[in-house]
Amino acid sequence: MVELDPTIAEKLKRDEHGLVAAIVRQHDTGEVLMLAWMDDEALARTLSTGRATYWSRSRGEYWVKGETSGHAQHVKSVALDCDGDALLVSVDQVGAACHTGERTCFNDHLPLT
Repeated sequence: MVELDPTIAEKLKRDEHGLVAAIVRQHDTGEVLMLAWMDDEALARTLSTGRATYWSRSRGEYWVKGETSGHAQHVKSVALDCDGDALLVSVDQVGAACHTGERTCFNDHLPLT
């Protein structure tokens, strides 16, 4: 287990499951790629390894993006929002970010009324 720096941990506002939303974007273009979830250990692993690590709510386990697919995320920076309840993870995305095989998970554009 990797421990999160206590000065970072005290700034986080987690949900009832101990998770914080992680918005992931391409570092050089700003393209929004996906939304995932991190707990303290996932964030600590991400910060210490430079590989994006998330908590899978459906599987109940940690996953390193690209570990099985090869579509890795090399972390360039992580920022915490002003409320402490969301992270902005800037990455260099290799291949598709979405589990559907698409570059981004945000392809379903809704009409404005």
